Amino acid sequence: MAAANPAPSVRGPVPARQVSVVLPTYNEAGNIALLMQGLLDALGPEVEIIVVDDASPDGTAQAVRDFSADHPQVRLVYRSDERGLTSAIWRGISESQRPVVGWMDCDLSMPPADFPRILAALADHDLALGSRYVPGGGDQGHGWLGRVLSQTICRLSRLLLGGRVLDLTSGFMAVRRYVLDELGLRGDYGEYCIDLIHRAQKRGFSAVEVPYLCVPRHSGQSKTSVGLMGFLRRGPGYLATVLRLWRREGRVRG
Repeated sequence: MAAANPAPSVRGPVPARQVSVVLPTYNEAGNIALLMQGLLDALGPEVEIIVVDDASPDGTAQAVRDFSADHPQVRLVYRSDERGLTSAIWRGISESQRPVVGWMDCDLSMPPADFPRILAALADHDLALGSRYVPGGGDQGHGWLGRVLSQTICRLSRLLLGGRVLDLTSGFMAVRRYVLDELGLRGDYGEYCIDLIHRAQKRGFSAVEVPYLCVPRHSGQSKTSVGLMGFLRRGPGYLATVLRLWRREGRVRG
């Protein structure tokens, strides 16, 4: 049975002192300092930044250590024996003690200056999602094939699972802790987004999309291909996730 919506008293404006932003990194030495500074510029000195680095060989962890020497808001979690995007995000969530946790990609394709708008939208909701596919959003970060394949995954997911969220694989979001405590994270890469958003809607949590423009990676090489080969490699996992949710959870009404 779906849970009732949380009492309105647990919602409300979200000041930066209540927020941790988790940054999962692997080989982002050319981006991470710019991203952390951008978040501090956008959110102010009271935000907490937790970087979870999977033993990047390019010096990402050292770049974080150097930055954190002058910025006590930043914490580094260095993982030498574990890998994976979803587990890195969850580790950062587990390290945080704050009532709101957000996360984003670390290649600067998701502008840190947009994070305050996501937090503002969270005031009346349980999840706030950066979206490429609502009016005002867009995707300049991927070629036409990548955009078509991403939209196909999202449309197929929505067709089978229902709900009103258009960008189900964004990975640019802020979530209230009680949602994460109840649901956790499951799946890999964009699969965990589909899974989290669908289960949250099924249990009566409120999700809102905030438009943002996805821009090209600032530095370094993408770890995930969004072209045809990437789709062929990851597509079966997305489809399996959607079918599993459809069988076990059913469609979202409305």
